[in-house]
Amino acid sequence: MRNEILFSIVVMSILTACNNAESKTSSAAVDEKITTADTSGWVNLFDGKTIAGWHSYGNTAATGRWKVANEAICIDTAQKGEGGDLTTAEEYDNFDFKLEWKIAPNGNSGIIFYVNEDTAKYHATYSTGPEMQVLDNDGHPDGKITKHRAGDLYDLIKCSKETVKPVGEWNEAEIKSKDGKLDFYLNGANVVSTTMWDDNWKTMIAGSKFKTMSGFGTFKKGKIALQDHGNMVWYRNIKIKKL
Repeated sequence: MRNEILFSIVVMSILTACNNAESKTSSAAVDEKITTADTSGWVNLFDGKTIAGWHSYGNTAATGRWKVANEAICIDTAQKGEGGDLTTAEEYDNFDFKLEWKIAPNGNSGIIFYVNEDTAKYHATYSTGPEMQVLDNDGHPDGKITKHRAGDLYDLIKCSKETVKPVGEWNEAEIKSKDGKLDFYLNGANVVSTTMWDDNWKTMIAGSKFKTMSGFGTFKKGKIALQDHGNMVWYRNIKIKKL
């Protein structure tokens, strides 16, 4: 009953925020690169006001379910249909990527990277890109599956420790990839550490749900995507540094 009450409160408040927010997603603005950087090399990928620099996978603009509300990118579930995974305009190879995320009760999303946006070959971001899971561990069915919980390298490696905050609170996430060395951080803790593209990596993929996807986990440069899994999710303070 407590979860049902919490869910109702969160849903009502977010629907109000999203519905009152202006979409601000012209096709010209979405293709515009955000270049605000500080002296340490970090580049902001979200200005807190628009979805400039992002587009839905396979589209030229961010489709209608993606909104900006309260200085966060969010999905408006009141809109019919899916918005598609929100994808960066630029590709990255060696990078340090940071953001904050918050998920609604029973929600599911993810941060997908090294995405190859050749839609003639790959129908979705997850056809090529590995994922850092974003999840309500207690409320979503995936929370009962090993390697499907928040912070996991989805379906490949589970977190070494669980540091996710209670549903509805902001989590600090970081994905760092340098010459094949991959590290996930969640709320300051290094929760996943592995090497991409070696024999062990290929073995992990062969034992996963991605084993029939020939392009999965093979690209060494690609786009970063925020997953539309049909649930309410919020992302803010999104930035990247090339390594």
